[in-house]
Order: sequence, then C-alpha cells, then structure tokens
Amino acid sequence: YKPAPLSEKTPPDTFVVQISVLYKVPVIYSIVPGQGKGYFIIDPSTGIVRTRKNLKVEDFPVVFNVRATDSANASIFSEGSVNVEVIDENDFPPVFPSSLLEVGLKENSLATQIIQLQAQDRDTGRNGFLRYGILSGDTLKFRTDEATGNLYSTASFDYEEEPTEYQVVIYAEDDGIPEKKRGYCTVVIKIVD
Repeated sequence: YKPAPLSEKTPPDTFVVQISVLYKVPVIYSIVPGQGKGYFIIDPSTGIVRTRKNLKVEDFPVVFNVRATDSANASIFSEGSVNVEVIDENDFPPVFPSSLLEVGLKENSLATQIIQLQAQDRDTGRNGFLRYGILSGDTLKFRTDEATGNLYSTASFDYEEEPTEYQVVIYAEDDGIPEKKRGYCTVVIKIVD
C-alpha cells in the first residue's frame, strides 16, 4: 500500500489508508509490533489506518507491515506493507539581511555588477531553493541574475543628463510546496558624478 503523501501539518486522527483482505471469516488487523515509529493506529475490525500523533518530516518515509489475522486461529495470518511519505511544507519566506540598501554607481560606467543580494530561507530542500528577479524598477537599465542575486546595470549613466537616483525592488522566491513564498529588498542606486 502506498497512500497519498501526507502534509507534515497533518493532525492526529487523520485517515491514511484502509487495508482490506479477502478471506472467508472475519480478520483482526494490527500493525506489526515495533513498526511505524508510533505514528499510526489501525482499527482492528475495519483496517482503517489513522495518524496517532503529529508528524516529523525528518522521520519519513515510514514503512510498516499490517497483519491480518484469522479471528478464530491466530496462527493463520497474512501481512502487507504500507509505505507512508510526508511532504515538507513551505514554512518560511526568504528574508534579505536588509529591506533597504543604498549603493553608489559611477556615471559613464559600462554595464557592471552593482551588488550581490543574498536572501536566506529557513526551509530545506526545494522549499529553500531561491531564485531572484526584479519586481519593479527600470528593467531596461538593470537586470538581476536569477541564480546568484547579482544586480547589474545594463547601460551607462550620465549624471548631468539623467536621473541621479533609481529604485529597484528585488525579490527572492523559493520553490516551495504547496505555494512559493517571496521576500523583498529595495535597492536605491545613486549615480555618482
């Protein structure tokens, strides 16, 4: 048996799977002692497996055997394996060390790296995998590297002829399940004469 994966936030007493056997007399269902890490209980007559306590994602997957025993003769039984997986939920959004940064950029500089932005995400695995982008700002004059968080200028600036300050809002987005989460940082770029 391989039931649908459970969320790490699944509460106790949640239905997991129903075990059933074809047999001529009633059977008694049980989880083989010492298996299942104490996370599951089974109804002896219906074969319905439920969660018994809160789940810890680091303990999964859990594989355990369920035994169906002849109700009249305990020496007659059959076992089946149950494999339960738990999905690590996306608990935390990415966070930048500062939500506002000011940087200087010399006028007439060719396209160049301005700053590297690095957010942190307390989730692990794909829930903590980050990619970066520009939420708002002049995307003709600035770009970000999706993988590294580096912010680049894509043109040179003239202090006398153009604005001397630009604001670019950068986001870091995780690859979370069930939904992606974002963190933001505003970068104020001051053109230096």
